[in-house]
Amino acid sequence: MPTGPPSEATDLVDRRSRTAATIEAGHTDSASIDPGAIMRIKHLPLRAKAVVEGFYNGLHRSPFHGASVEFSEYRPYSVGDDPRGLDWKLYARTDRFFIKRFEDETNRRCYLMLDQSQSMGFGSLEYTKIQYAQTLAATLAWYLTLHRDSVGLMTFDEAAGDFLPARQRPGHLRTLMARLSRPTGGTSTDLIAPLQQLARLIAKRGLVILISDLLVPLESLQINLGYLRSRGHEVMILRTLDPAELELAISSPGIVFDIESGREIYLDPEAAKRDYASAFARHRDELVTICDSLGVDFYSLATSDPLESALAHIIANQQRRQRRGARPVRTASASGGRQ
Repeated sequence: MPTGPPSEATDLVDRRSRTAATIEAGHTDSASIDPGAIMRIKHLPLRAKAVVEGFYNGLHRSPFHGASVEFSEYRPYSVGDDPRGLDWKLYARTDRFFIKRFEDETNRRCYLMLDQSQSMGFGSLEYTKIQYAQTLAATLAWYLTLHRDSVGLMTFDEAAGDFLPARQRPGHLRTLMARLSRPTGGTSTDLIAPLQQLARLIAKRGLVILISDLLVPLESLQINLGYLRSRGHEVMILRTLDPAELELAISSPGIVFDIESGREIYLDPEAAKRDYASAFARHRDELVTICDSLGVDFYSLATSDPLESALAHIIANQQRRQRRGARPVRTASASGGRQ
């Protein structure tokens, strides 16, 4: 009984693995896409499409051909398989037997959690953190949908906001993009309630990607991330920070305004820089420790970093998980160091 797939199917099945292996080996040779140029595109889905297409153009040095980059709904027939799953139309074309894979067998369930609190409205560049984070989430949704993964969404500020279950059906991506495009509305940030609600809402194992500046107290974060991990979910954190938050740039004394609490605070530049750097480092180290202890993948980006760097990181990380069959502990930043 013939079992080898036709040459076109072989190429399509293997391409995703080759892509991940190429990225992990560091042989992408892809030119970085200027996030400033991407942000000038007003339509969010077009931004996401531009990043994904540019990523593949640079990676493969060839035009991007849409959904054909992933073809995983068939596998060769093996002795013992249920013959009811045979695709007879494909057999008529290829003279080979293939089994149809069903959605539960082939698709990941991925949930994007997007922080839409007021702190995400800050930006020292021509765009804000929330615009960068929305584009990042839209890019991931576009990529995952292209690869026939089911994508869901939860937005939050001081409470959980919009929720879309993970689906893979016509019109779902358009709805998700519309929810992502909504402006920030809350004041403070509460990570705990949204994490608890998401854990209650998703019954089947999946990948949870949290996109936030994480400028919040971390007392209860370990317990709630641990709860998600204990239920079998993979968890990835994409920390999104403005360059001005990585290094405080204040040259003269003045009054600053806390956009979440509404407080006005007088700052002396030298003391403020020293205290800020120390507090920021402690907060970062605590966050890294929490992620390391739970096997949560942590990746930090500045809003000046190319958006495709997060995409490359996710692809390589998922490839490592599949190959090793273990949960890796990985903390990184787009610039190669911890932030």
